[in-house]
Amino acid sequence: MIHESELEEAIAACQGERHPTANTCYKLAAFLFLKRELFDNRIPESSYSFDAGPVNAQIEYKSGTIFSQAIHGKREEDVWPIIDELFSAVRVINPRLHDEYIRKLRR
Repeated sequence: MIHESELEEAIAACQGERHPTANTCYKLAAFLFLKRELFDNRIPESSYSFDAGPVNAQIEYKSGTIFSQAIHGKREEDVWPIIDELFSAVRVINPRLHDEYIRKLRR
């Protein structure tokens, strides 16, 4: 097990060397990397997150069509399954139309 104090001692030794060689620089880089990866990324248990958490995004879309009126203000997770169902139906009824709109979405 690597202890943080041992890494700090090794870092100090490399930084304190009067005539560092390339090997010293490699070691210093490795020690700094290990310290950062093993110890500097720790989040104290008493810390708070600034993440607001999951957001129920509402659709803000107005084009004047019946479709835009129907979806405006609705939650995305409520609308996407309906649109997916519509595209599945269009694929069966009119595959060429379905494929054309899939191409547009992929652009």
